Amino acid sequence: MNTTRPPVELLPPAAPPWIEPRTAYVHVPFCGHHCGYCDFAVAAGQDHLIELYLDALELEFRAAGGPAPVESLFIGGGTPTYLDARQLARLLDLVTRQHPLAPPPGAAAEFTIESTPESLDEEKARILASFGVNRISTGVQSFHAHVLAALERRHGAGDVPRVVDAVRRHIPALSFDLIFGAPGQTPAEWEADLRTALSFAPDHLSTYGLTYEKGTPLWKDRERGRVRPVSEDVELEMYLHAIDRLGGAGFEHYEISNFARPGRRSVHNQRYWANEAYYGSGVGAARYVRGHRELNVRDTKLYVRKVLSGEPPTFQTECLGPRDRAFETVGTQLRRADGIARDRFLIQTGFDLDALLGDRMTGLIAHGLLDDTGTGVILTRRGKCVADGVIEELMMANPADSTTTV
Repeated sequence: MNTTRPPVELLPPAAPPWIEPRTAYVHVPFCGHHCGYCDFAVAAGQDHLIELYLDALELEFRAAGGPAPVESLFIGGGTPTYLDARQLARLLDLVTRQHPLAPPPGAAAEFTIESTPESLDEEKARILASFGVNRISTGVQSFHAHVLAALERRHGAGDVPRVVDAVRRHIPALSFDLIFGAPGQTPAEWEADLRTALSFAPDHLSTYGLTYEKGTPLWKDRERGRVRPVSEDVELEMYLHAIDRLGGAGFEHYEISNFARPGRRSVHNQRYWANEAYYGSGVGAARYVRGHRELNVRDTKLYVRKVLSGEPPTFQTECLGPRDRAFETVGTQLRRADGIARDRFLIQTGFDLDALLGDRMTGLIAHGLLDDTGTGVILTRRGKCVADGVIEELMMANPADSTTTV
């Protein structure tokens, strides 16, 4: 298969990036195993559906029209690299034809794919690179066997050096996902995980506190007393240690859970946290285009059946009113180290930040959870530890709900 294509020229945008997408997400649900904590749209033990899924994805792309050039492209899952080499090449061909990369002026386009340490090898890394993938995000989670077992991960710590070597040979940027607060995990083990991760010199690290999502096997085990979560104090200690440890190693803490070496922030992440528009395709995927948000069905068999029979896979559509869009922008942008810039917020939403949030923002500043920089507001160190609560408090300044859902 010839993957060489002429460069794409991105035409001058007809609308700003919070209206017309510059980024796209494609979901691939297939996995070798459904981990007990995972609440994503995942299909384990359904390999017989892979080819049909790719057929359906191609039809969804056709129905959307296109091609639609983007500045950043992200293929997530599931485990996209669980596909075999031929299937992976077909997936990449479909995706890059629908969303050819168009670098923004003076910068490079970003093309990320998610992987697990056991699912990526030299051959697949070479295929990824041939289609322009320039960033790998791999779910390491931990380097301790008992933590991996608690999370039901299938790889071992010994798989990580092999995948790092394969990536380094072909792809310029590498990101690790790590989890803290797993059952039985200690602060000392978390420090060891951070130290080991840094020894591989990744460009980017995402550190997530374990969440017990309702309905997942891990949530059920907690409810039945089979697993005991770490205490909130220990989880907080781990989070603050990550901030200090990674900051001391030269990483920028640019979003609540994300750290990057200078110049290596995820473009895709930043689009989301700016509350800008995005395309989304595949089972369970969301898209936000021209003020309308659509969500695809989460069941892989249903997605395939609907698309192959000529039906749209969308099961929910909503259109937020201007005020609700403004509050949503508050909730996403505040997660960033850059926070909310007053002038940009006014341009993007049409609302004055201070008039919109009123005394609630003033009170959070007085309590040391927000900092007013003059040009905007950011979370303080204390505020980062209770970010969800801070955002919830600000959301209460919006009593009206002008969302239209279909």
